[in-house]
This record gives sequence, C-alpha cells and structure tokens, in this order.
Amino acid sequence: MKGVQFLVAFVLLALASKLDFCVAINDTKDGVFVNGKFCKDPKLATAEDFFLPGLNIPGNTSNQVGSMVTPANVQQIPGLNTLDISLVRIDYAPYGGLNPPHTHPRATEILVVVEGTLSVGFVTSNTDNRLFTKVLYPGDVFVFPEGMIHFQFNIGSTNAVAFAALSSQNPGVITIANAVFGSDPAINPDVLAKAFQLDQNIVKQLQSRFWWGNN
Repeated sequence: MKGVQFLVAFVLLALASKLDFCVAINDTKDGVFVNGKFCKDPKLATAEDFFLPGLNIPGNTSNQVGSMVTPANVQQIPGLNTLDISLVRIDYAPYGGLNPPHTHPRATEILVVVEGTLSVGFVTSNTDNRLFTKVLYPGDVFVFPEGMIHFQFNIGSTNAVAFAALSSQNPGVITIANAVFGSDPAINPDVLAKAFQLDQNIVKQLQSRFWWGNN
C-alpha cells in the first residue's frame, strides 16, 4: 500500500513539474496536482493569483524593535508556489529601528536600500563565527547567504526603507531572541543560563520580556 502511495505521489510530482505554474490552493477539493502545496487546476488560475497590491504603503514601526516586515510570499501570492522566489518590504524607524538578528532556513536574501542608512551584517557558522558587516545607503545592495544569522539596523535620523528578494516562495524566519527566550513552552532557564553564562534570574527576566512575541 505504501508503495502505491509513493508511486502516486511521484507521478503527481512529475506531472506538476511540467506545468508553467502551480498556484497554491487551500481547499484541496479543487486541487489536481501536488508540489509542495496543493495546486489549483491551471485552467482555473487568474491574474489575481499572481498579484499583490500595497508594497508602497509604509509599515507600522511603532513596536519594541522599531521595524516592520511586509511579506510578499506564497501566503500572499499563491502563484509563487514552487517558483523559489519571494519579496519583502522592510520599514525602519529613525534612530535605531532594527530588524533583529534572524535567519531564513530556506532562502538566501538579497537586500536593496531605498531610503535611509542601514548598518547590516551576517555571521558565519561555527567555529569561525565571522561577522561580515557594511553600512548601506540608498541604492546599495547586500546579500545574506541562506541560513546565516543576519540583521539590519537604522543608524540614521530618518525613516529607512529596504526591499529584499528571497530564494524561496516560503523562506521561513527564525528571530533568534524570540526563539530562544520566547519559546512556547519556555526553555528550561538552567539550559539558557549555562549556554549564555548568565545568572538564572537574568534568564527568567529575559524570558518574561520576550514572551510578547508569542502572544
């Protein structure tokens, strides 16, 4: 039985790979192919499946980190499914708006600054943990390799705006501080105290501060 299921899945994937596109669909009763997500019958696809308005609208940066990421991935544009590309707009508040250290487990990112001045960087894997950093101005471009922890920080006195393309329709994001100190359920404070060489009370304080990310 498992062999038959595998064969069916293989055939469906082979068929899907020959399509011009594979518009993601949530209601599987209208789906005819499977390739990462259930795919809409191509005959039922419309221009709206490939369209998203609104990236000209500034994001609200009135939050703890002073930034807002507005995504344009397969969740917003179903036609991106299987195309290995997506986009984000990032807005940064003046005087320290931060897109905190994070990683995309499934994508490389290429970022271009449109407004403002950003200090950006990424850190390589163990054991080098080498920091690559640069100050970017409008028109400057910087690449963050897949899986590397990276950040952007507004060092200017005005709003900053950047756009970034990512090499996945669903790149994923893991914000380091939120994941470590704001996990649900919380990581044992003893683990974090030893890992970060901190007093357990400080760890508990950090956990209480980052819990907002999961609420």
